[in-house]
Amino acid sequence: MAVLQMQRICICALKIDRKHILEFLQRMGVIEINNVVLEDSVFQKMDVSSTVTILEKEITTSKEALRILKEYVPEKVSKLAMLNGRKEVSSSVYDKFVEKKDPVLKIAHNVMQLEKSIAENKAEILRIENQRETLTSWLELDIPMNFKGTKSTEGFIGTLPNEWTLEMVYEKLAECELINVDIISSSKIQTNIFVLCAKEQVEKAFDILRALGFSYPSLQSPQSPKEMNAEIENQINIALKTIHNAEQELKSYAGSREDIRFLQDYDTMRADKYEVLGHLLQSRKVFVITGYLPQRDCTNIEQTLNEKFDLAINFEAPSEEENVPILLKNNGFCAPLEGTVQSFSLPGKGEADPTMIMSLFYYMLFGLMLSDAVYGIIMVIACGMGIVKFKNTMEESTKKSLKMFFYCGVATTFWGVMFGSYLGDIVDVVSTTFFGNTVTIPPVWFFPVKDPMRMLVFSMLLGVIHLFTGLGMKLYQCVKQKDYIAIIYDVIFWYMLLAGSIASLLCVSTFTKTLGLKFILPSTVGSIAGGIAVIGAIGIILTNGRESRNPFKRFLKGLYALYGITGYLSDVLSYSRLLALGLATGVICTVINKMAAMTATMPLGIIFFSIVIIFGHTLNIGINALGAYVHTTRLQYVEFFGKFYEGGGRSFNPFHVNTKYYKFKENMKNE
Repeated sequence: MAVLQMQRICICALKIDRKHILEFLQRMGVIEINNVVLEDSVFQKMDVSSTVTILEKEITTSKEALRILKEYVPEKVSKLAMLNGRKEVSSSVYDKFVEKKDPVLKIAHNVMQLEKSIAENKAEILRIENQRETLTSWLELDIPMNFKGTKSTEGFIGTLPNEWTLEMVYEKLAECELINVDIISSSKIQTNIFVLCAKEQVEKAFDILRALGFSYPSLQSPQSPKEMNAEIENQINIALKTIHNAEQELKSYAGSREDIRFLQDYDTMRADKYEVLGHLLQSRKVFVITGYLPQRDCTNIEQTLNEKFDLAINFEAPSEEENVPILLKNNGFCAPLEGTVQSFSLPGKGEADPTMIMSLFYYMLFGLMLSDAVYGIIMVIACGMGIVKFKNTMEESTKKSLKMFFYCGVATTFWGVMFGSYLGDIVDVVSTTFFGNTVTIPPVWFFPVKDPMRMLVFSMLLGVIHLFTGLGMKLYQCVKQKDYIAIIYDVIFWYMLLAGSIASLLCVSTFTKTLGLKFILPSTVGSIAGGIAVIGAIGIILTNGRESRNPFKRFLKGLYALYGITGYLSDVLSYSRLLALGLATGVICTVINKMAAMTATMPLGIIFFSIVIIFGHTLNIGINALGAYVHTTRLQYVEFFGKFYEGGGRSFNPFHVNTKYYKFKENMKNE
């Protein structure tokens, strides 16, 4: 377990090399560049906001173009493609892309315009369809919709509410000298009519119609409804053809998908570079880069930069006051859990990296909660195959996650063997159901389902060890910080109190019988342990308020600190979740197996049996693996870290290639 030592770096170089130096540092990805505040008449900062805005717009255009192509020209991608990671290319490919950028960006804009055209035409079709729906009830009218009459007649084309018959309309208009009334269409909601009357009767006819609720239609056209309908059909066909042509053109751009992806990453790198550029101090001919990098990379970065560029480099150790970034370094067994530590908080100043110690308990506790040998083997095989098959292309974060679950699978297999769980009692069920003879694989240790109290005692014992290890980590940190008084006051006294209390309880027969223990410590041991516990309690009371000058406040703070022993009690009890989740896995396995056995006597029973087993256990491993992951992480964060770890460190954030599809390296093999 280690927190890598950091060094401050200062690079002073000629401005003509600025672009190449920044791009090189970005691909190396080992330096966190500082935002220098100091400015004077010689050194100033460059305003890069407009350039960054342009690049961000281009990135958005690329993303939108890729989204559109994904929608209209879906790719056939393997479900395991996500394990492939980013494609690795040489830096020369990046440098040459500047020649292709504008044409590719134009393609991306064209893709967006085509989608816009498709959307507009679809909206137009909807609008026209609504218009045609309105026109449907007027198709029997063979005159223009805006017909007003002749020299001697006046025409009314419109609607009346509710359903009307021809006789009913004539009856209402009996006072008028009508020439003609036609019912164009009629429904329970409305009736479309055409009324023709003499010009002298216009006012009287209109008054009667208005009283009946007459209204003119929204469609007013010099064309007849049939002509309008034919024109609408033509407009729809034109819009559909436009949509079809646009979709075909979109499909023709499928071959440009990789170029658009490269454009997105290219602009992302340039935007990041300009963001950094805005933080640098520059004069007319030189610029200065300051930041942090791991000490292990100093020699390599110095040699490489001096070989490629004419510049000056200086390294120095950070001061105590500086907020130095934190970068963890662990071996392959512990490194997969660095992300778990970082999700809580990185180590603060003077704190040790808890990853290695935490990993030992993490894998063990996860295995105890899932505790089925077959489930563990499935996890080991699945994760192992992923790691081996994609070892050269997989992203580091994905690889760490797979390694974590690989080791969790190993622990799950181990505890499954210890507890005799192989898909629960699948061996018993299969042998009894299909062969009429019960065969049982005995556990190496015991069956938790049959002896839950024993499992509970083991869980709490493991919890005590975990908590005591947390106190041991606090002792280690105190030694590392040379805080020897805290070793006695904050660690030794607590060890005395807790260990003495536990030993005293083990001398009480009621306590040991309740836990199902088959031994009891002698009363002499209990007396000695009780004395040790009392000394520890007194020491805690007298020393935990030592920062206060007031004796009364010091005493009260000491009492409050002693009250913390109740927290240790609740912490120990919380490890009963090891029993709960372990039993849950086993019991659910048993239920699934019994359900499957019930189907074995049916026709095609073996098929139904297999389906129930596969579906049930797939669901069970998914749910319980998730539960084991969550509760194991909680035990680390609350019970373990709570004893010694505060965190508060700042993550090392180097200037690097923050791309989605491609990653770049300085030299490709066989290039």
